Amino acid sequence: MKKLLISLLFVTLALPAIAQDNNRNNEEKEEKKNWFQRLFTKQPVEIHDTVYIFVNEYNEEREEDDELMEDEDRSGAIPMPFDTLNTDDKFQKVILFDNGSWAYYDIPKPELPDFISNDHWMTNQVHAYYDVNVKDLPEVMNVVLCDSVHGWHIPGDGPVVSPYKVRKGHNHQGVDLDVEYGGPIYAAFDGIVRVALPTRYTGGYGNVVVLRHANGLETYYGHMTHYVVSTDDLVKAGEIIGYCGSTGRSTGPHLHFETRYQGQSFDPERIFDFKEGTLRDTVFTLKKHYFSIYSHEGQSDKESKAASGGVTYVVKKGDTLGSIAKKNGTTVSKICKLNKISEKKTLRIGQKLIVR
Repeated sequence: MKKLLISLLFVTLALPAIAQDNNRNNEEKEEKKNWFQRLFTKQPVEIHDTVYIFVNEYNEEREEDDELMEDEDRSGAIPMPFDTLNTDDKFQKVILFDNGSWAYYDIPKPELPDFISNDHWMTNQVHAYYDVNVKDLPEVMNVVLCDSVHGWHIPGDGPVVSPYKVRKGHNHQGVDLDVEYGGPIYAAFDGIVRVALPTRYTGGYGNVVVLRHANGLETYYGHMTHYVVSTDDLVKAGEIIGYCGSTGRSTGPHLHFETRYQGQSFDPERIFDFKEGTLRDTVFTLKKHYFSIYSHEGQSDKESKAASGGVTYVVKKGDTLGSIAKKNGTTVSKICKLNKISEKKTLRIGQKLIVR
């Protein structure tokens, strides 16, 4: 009996300790379980007091949303042109778009009055105004070169290698531009083709195109390998009308370019600054004395008038610029300026010089 009582007392005292041990073991197991869960589960990351939660499913859903948005953008995007095709009409093009569609595009035609093709309209010869006398022209004419409707373009990409002047005893009534062989030749202004003729009909001009413009001017383009326009064609400023060559009376590839009003030539450098590739002004004041071969860009009005009605001297054997200036009561610098030559110029017997 005594032994039974002692055993019950021991069990009673031991139960709390066993329960405590069991609780401790359960807590340890739970703690281990939680630790493994934390180890293999992505936890929030705190950066500057902002919590970013990483969820794998979020990225997948976002990518799907982005793809849907891109599809919607593509379906509603404005078609972009990527190429053009020519048609039988040079003022109409076909535009191709990146979505497979296409459309016609009409290029505005030059606005030219009807009368410009009614007055002295000759298509089978270079010069048309044979009956116009320079004496009958006004003293001053204002020529509109370009405006909001009509443009302009340098006729050839190259410097002047021979200016408007008397050359080897002949009047060189234009400028020669050093354009490379096969280089494009451009229409200087909006106009209509009066002449497009091959060498056999033009003599020294070779393959030549003559354009008539709404402002009353005509421009000549000579020595081309070939032209790509025809008589009565409308052309826009900057349109390619042919390609540089050496046909006709020519010693090498270049563009011979002339500017004329009512058939009377004047220095094209009064209109274009070929060195800079620019138009000198939008309105050109054309004066009657400009029609002289001795009148050129760079002269004052007084010098141009003197040159146009001036005295010429024919170079003889033994002449120098100094001796010619002395004989005619002038200076070497004035003679050079009037004739657009250098003071180091070698004179030729028979050469004509304007001296005053």
